[in-house]
Amino acid sequence: MSDDFLDNESHEPKGITFDFKGFLFKILNLWKVVFVSVGLALIIAYFINVRKQNVYKMESLISIESEQNSFFTSTTSISFNWGGVSGKVSKVMTSLKTRTHNEKVVDSLKFFMEYLVQGKYRLVDVYTNAPFEVIIDCDLPQILNAPIQLTYIDQNTFELSFDFKTSNVPVQYYNETKKKGEIAVSPGIFTQTFRFGQTIRLPFFNATVVSKPGQSIKPGSTYFVRFSNFDSVVSHYQNSIKVDTYSKNSQSVLVLSLTGHNKKRLVDYLNATSVILSRSELNRKNLYATNTIKFIDSTLSTVNNDLKAVTDEMNNFRKNNKVFDVSAEMQQVSERLKNYERDKEQENIKLNYLDALENYLRTKTDYTKIAAPSSVGIAETNILNSVSKITALAIERQNLEYTTKEGNVLFKDLDRQIDAEKNVLLETIKSTKEIINVSLSTINRSIAQMQAMLSTLPEDQQEFLKIQRKLDISQEAYNLFQAKRSEAAIIKAASVSDIVVIDEAKDIGGGLIGPNKSLNYMMALMIGFFLPMFLIFVIFLLDTTIHGSDEVERLSRIPIIGLIGKYRYQNNLVVFEKPKSAVAESFRAIRSSIQFLLYKLDKENGKTIMITSSVSGEGKTFCSINIATAYALSGKKTILLGLDLRKPKIFDDFNLSNERGIVNYFIGDSDFKSVVSNTHIDNLDVVTSGPVPPNPSELLMSPKLNSLIEDLKKTYDIIILDTPPLGLVTDALELSKYADVTLFMVRLDYTKKGMLQLVNAKQKAGELKNIHFVLNFYKHKTNQNYGYGYGYGYGYGYGYGVYGNAYHEQEKKSLWYKVKRFVKEKL
Repeated sequence: MSDDFLDNESHEPKGITFDFKGFLFKILNLWKVVFVSVGLALIIAYFINVRKQNVYKMESLISIESEQNSFFTSTTSISFNWGGVSGKVSKVMTSLKTRTHNEKVVDSLKFFMEYLVQGKYRLVDVYTNAPFEVIIDCDLPQILNAPIQLTYIDQNTFELSFDFKTSNVPVQYYNETKKKGEIAVSPGIFTQTFRFGQTIRLPFFNATVVSKPGQSIKPGSTYFVRFSNFDSVVSHYQNSIKVDTYSKNSQSVLVLSLTGHNKKRLVDYLNATSVILSRSELNRKNLYATNTIKFIDSTLSTVNNDLKAVTDEMNNFRKNNKVFDVSAEMQQVSERLKNYERDKEQENIKLNYLDALENYLRTKTDYTKIAAPSSVGIAETNILNSVSKITALAIERQNLEYTTKEGNVLFKDLDRQIDAEKNVLLETIKSTKEIINVSLSTINRSIAQMQAMLSTLPEDQQEFLKIQRKLDISQEAYNLFQAKRSEAAIIKAASVSDIVVIDEAKDIGGGLIGPNKSLNYMMALMIGFFLPMFLIFVIFLLDTTIHGSDEVERLSRIPIIGLIGKYRYQNNLVVFEKPKSAVAESFRAIRSSIQFLLYKLDKENGKTIMITSSVSGEGKTFCSINIATAYALSGKKTILLGLDLRKPKIFDDFNLSNERGIVNYFIGDSDFKSVVSNTHIDNLDVVTSGPVPPNPSELLMSPKLNSLIEDLKKTYDIIILDTPPLGLVTDALELSKYADVTLFMVRLDYTKKGMLQLVNAKQKAGELKNIHFVLNFYKHKTNQNYGYGYGYGYGYGYGYGVYGNAYHEQEKKSLWYKVKRFVKEKL
């Protein structure tokens, strides 16, 4: 037998690789699934979009300045450290994110309380659009996280109601303590009527509801009031507010932004945070001036008391003594003595300040309350600079406590700087005190000289001049401190905050940033498309079954001889009982193709055709019966041998008994003529398998089979061998030597791809010769792996196997059958 037809040596079969073309056709075949998936995803995106609340973003601009007070000039006697508090933009950015700052803002705006109305999908915040205002009693508890319902009865009264699910509810006091707790209530629905403006005292709600003027509300209108955990609200805004520099060229200009669902609420929060920040920064900036004014006030009080005492002393002296004149020379001496005594007083004030400052530095840890040294006339540059630096560092450390835990390395660094500056200041104070003491010694000697010159005067005149000097000195000291206090107060009053609002937050109709409906639809489109694509890819990748003729071509060079469509019938005699069916036409096409192959063999006598498959259930017996019938109906004397000794089947379709068969002939229990059965089909004889033997392989290797085949070739034109599956047992390989043509059944959507590799190996090794594939359960529209086109080539080329239904009997299909078939085809 020639192998030119197969040309197997020059055409190696391809291995099992990824079939991109098949995957593409699979997707095209399941386009409706992808379409439905995309549709469902878009529907879900639509419902998400309509249910989501709008998200807005509002912004405001502030500027961070670092300037001196407008009244501070080179002639001002008191110096303040203006730049130490708000000189750095980073400090302001940090302050805006601190809990302390946001607590002040939330508390000032009462943002822990919400006014709500029932929307289509949820409670909606109406904020200032509510027709009433709730003035709460901060010292009494309010129920947390539960909406209290207010229903208008008329313009003057309303009904307050609440449904208690449990016997205990959480409450919070919104005073300075912000204490939380629980109160006992009676489970069930609480309702009570109140008048607007009436004070409400309930265990869970303590407030006064005031109707806004000019509001006309329809009776039955329902609103809700809800109180939230103060700390949670503060934390929300603390994390939500964003602070950034306006541009690289404008580092001192900050952009404050906030996102949320209610634009008015966002606007009020941004504007309030700017006002409170400006106020806080001004208070911190004026802290140095405030401490100085306090120090001057305390000193001024002492000086005032001294002035009153000296004035009283002078008045008493004048009452008890006559008025007299002092010589001009003695007046000059007294004036000089007064100047010395005034200088001594000033030096003593400086010395007392330095003693107090030294003691303060050694005993205190809060250095933010130091008064300005210049307030007592100290002009030592080192002392002024050191006090300013220590105060600035102390305020910086105080600011850091709002955002950083104690023990952080930043605290250690600031403490080292403060200690270093403090040590320098203590040394400077020590040297300055020494200089002042030297100056006092000089002044005391001059005072002694002046007093010695005045000692020549009468005693009453000496006393008068002494009291006069004390009075003048006290008056001058009082005037000096009074002037310094006025100067400090003017500077403080004229100072402005370094925080300047450039552009307030304002609702001008824009600001919508979400939800991003277009993005949601795009995501839905992508998910709806790629998810089924991924599932199809996974299913396709894990699928090891054969689905189309192109896969068979790709996996093997063995030719396809015919295609058999799926046909439901009560038995396997389709060619005989349904001769006009498409399946019957397919078997006649296969018969024609086999005849062409047998003609090329150029052999006399009968021809042997072996039909096998990889596993059971692929249509091997069905094909054997109908090919045998097709040959018999064509006038060929045909015999069908049931050589599947392990699982015999062919007897039932011909209404034959399987009690005696070819097994009985092999074991010598019967002669061959007694096991041959004539069928109701002309020219067709059948030999059933008979009882299942314990050694089927050994029986098929019996010499009797060889002689039997030779004898049958003399009697019959066509011998059909129905054999066991090739992929399960070796029986078919033993029988292949008798076959002139071997037909291997491939059932689409059932046969595994790996089985074709087994057939390729057997064919290449020469164990199977002149082998051809027959595709069973073929569906023309799903050829080419779920596509079109190749089926017609095989249909017409091999004898009109699948050329349509115009010439065939139409089988009536039920609606349920059509639905099941559609689902199976698509999945």
